[in-house]
Amino acid sequence: MRTYHCFWLLFWAGQPHQSFLTPLSKRTSGFPEKEKVLVLSGNSRRDLHRSKRSWMWNQFFLLEEYTGTDYQYVGKLHSDQDKGDGSLKYILSGDGAGDLFIINENTGDIQATKRLDREEKPVYILRAQAINRRTGRPVEPESEFIIKIHDINDNEPMFTKDVYNASIPEMSDVGTFVVQVTATDADDPTYGNSAKVVYSILQGQPYFSVESETGIIKTALLNMDRENREQYQVVIQAKDMGGQMGGLSGTTTVNITLTDVNDNPPRFPQSTYQFRTPESTPPDSPVGRIKANDADVDENAEIEYSITEGDGYDMFGITTDKDTQEGIITVKKALDFENKSLYILKVEATNTHVDPRFLYLGPFKDSATVRIQVEDVDEPPVFSRPAYIMEVKEDVPINSVIGTVTAQDPDAAKNPVKYSVDRHTDMDRVFNINSGNGSIFTSKLLDRETLLWHNITVIAAEINNPKQSSRVPVFIKVLDVNDNAPEFAMFYETFVCENAKAEQLIQTLSAVDKDDSYSGHQFSFSLAPEAASSSNFTLQDNRDNTAGIFTRKTRYNRHEMSTYFLPVVISDNDYPIQSSTETVTIRVCACDHRGKMLSCNAEALIHPTGLSTGALIAILLCIIILLVTVVLFAALRRQRKKEPLIISKEDIRDNIVSYNDEGGGEEDTQAFDIGTLRNPEAIDDNKLRRDIVPETLFMPRRTAAARDNTDVRDFINQRLKENDTDPTAPPYDSLATYAYEGNGSVAESLSSLESVTTDGDQDYDYLSDWGPRFKKLADMYGTMDSDKDS
Repeated sequence: MRTYHCFWLLFWAGQPHQSFLTPLSKRTSGFPEKEKVLVLSGNSRRDLHRSKRSWMWNQFFLLEEYTGTDYQYVGKLHSDQDKGDGSLKYILSGDGAGDLFIINENTGDIQATKRLDREEKPVYILRAQAINRRTGRPVEPESEFIIKIHDINDNEPMFTKDVYNASIPEMSDVGTFVVQVTATDADDPTYGNSAKVVYSILQGQPYFSVESETGIIKTALLNMDRENREQYQVVIQAKDMGGQMGGLSGTTTVNITLTDVNDNPPRFPQSTYQFRTPESTPPDSPVGRIKANDADVDENAEIEYSITEGDGYDMFGITTDKDTQEGIITVKKALDFENKSLYILKVEATNTHVDPRFLYLGPFKDSATVRIQVEDVDEPPVFSRPAYIMEVKEDVPINSVIGTVTAQDPDAAKNPVKYSVDRHTDMDRVFNINSGNGSIFTSKLLDRETLLWHNITVIAAEINNPKQSSRVPVFIKVLDVNDNAPEFAMFYETFVCENAKAEQLIQTLSAVDKDDSYSGHQFSFSLAPEAASSSNFTLQDNRDNTAGIFTRKTRYNRHEMSTYFLPVVISDNDYPIQSSTETVTIRVCACDHRGKMLSCNAEALIHPTGLSTGALIAILLCIIILLVTVVLFAALRRQRKKEPLIISKEDIRDNIVSYNDEGGGEEDTQAFDIGTLRNPEAIDDNKLRRDIVPETLFMPRRTAAARDNTDVRDFINQRLKENDTDPTAPPYDSLATYAYEGNGSVAESLSSLESVTTDGDQDYDYLSDWGPRFKKLADMYGTMDSDKDS
């Protein structure tokens, strides 16, 4: 007999019970009458047979957010192998097994240990199995089942944004779309109405409305004006359960801004404006500002100002300040209080960006009257012309009047005016002006050939107020007179061949004239009267301001006459006629048979085969450089020869050399030998000066030896004369000191050193005979003698 083992799974369906301690029959209250049984074969090799079942059921349903104090009962697991003796053990595995879901291993009861949230996890998949407690082997195959969490309305609708910002143009029609808000509900949309959201407006009526199903906000009021109110705050509510009572709700705020449209024309706050400006206001200077108010903003408030009519239409202009939208009235032309002191203008302000939709509101412009009062100021004199042009001939004498300038004071006072010349424009003081009547006259002679135009500035100033002055340029053109004689266009120096033939052209002449000729210059050429008959050449006037020089004879001899000077008279045809005599230099040269010059006596005409001018210049430069080098070398060599061998910190010229050696007195003959001074032969002939480099080795001049009794003064004078005539003597003064008293003194030696060696007393009475200079000494020694006697 084949035995079948069945595993029974009992599930709850429908509403859960609040307690897990009630009997099983009570727990299944509310479920279908037929018990759901899942029977699995115990033998995996045989086919599955189910008996006593109405349908197969492998799902549990459990409500979320359980609030009880005990564990929430899920269902019971039972096997037909269970005899009730505790030999079987039920185990559970899968999602949350052992933690979220636990099973009674003896009875098979399944319970939930925590509150479940469908929004966190809606489905749990678990596996159940019965095993032999003693052997640990399964007695039934593992069975998989699902626990689904039933939703409850525990989540309120949430908007995607906390705050919405939107804008629409002002004056929009009713029903204009503003913005769409969206709210979502985390509850199960497939189970009841927990996730069905309905929108409503809590704040913002009657200006706006919201569609309950879509959340679209629209305008609900006509002609909302930004100038009256610009910002609106609308509160929208989203409620689930289809908006029924008990549903959860959430809110959001929508900030709506009305944007501007050009629905307001500009308006002047006053109909008349008054300004004052001095007549000295320069052109393009501002006079005043006016402003038309426009309630709109940005480009809708941009205004263009214009002067439409008035007697100052040509005198004033108006521009728009783009930053402040003000109209700036400016001066276009110079004002004159004496001509007109009051101007009346009509100014119009117009919007630059007009919206055709609002033309029915009226014209988008406004006008106002502007009165401008011109104030009188003390103005400088005004010249009758902006500039003066005068002409004067260059031969006019000094103090000749060449023209007059006129200036007047434009003020009503008509102050007198004095004139002067700006000397910065007439540094040479060629012109002067009469300070009273403005007549300009010359103060120096003029020369058109030196300066054709003189541009000076005349100053006119009020006598009572010299600060009020004005200037005017005066352009003086110097007209030409025929005061310059024509002259050669260049210096003419030509040659004639010795073998020249008669009537041969050797040179063509042309002339220029510094004067200006209105009809063109016409020069005439002729030989000077002194050369017309005796000249070896002839001159032919070509009548085109040129002339040709021709030979008169057949041959010329350069040895007889190497150079001819031909005087030519040039005259013009202007009045008065001016003429000058120019000289043409003609040299006689040797030429070949073709007339090509071979050689001339003149240095200016170089033989063609000779050196060129550039080569001669180069040779000359080389010679100059060589000479400069030689001179520099000689100067350096001379300076090196004169360089002193003994270099002192002080200048060696006029130098006193001091030898700080006192010596041993007159008896010390080894310290200084005075005999050397007396005997020049004792001087070493080969001794030379050591303070300079010797230039030439001159032998010392031999002089006669001085006698022994020769006085030192005579000796020194003799040596001085010899040094003055000695070419080897140094070129500067030297001072030599000889510490020798000489001989021939009446008193002989005055040294007191010798008195020590004297045995007897000396008589000093003779000191009184020497004069008053020795009186003091005589009294001293005389007193000593008197004391000794006493």
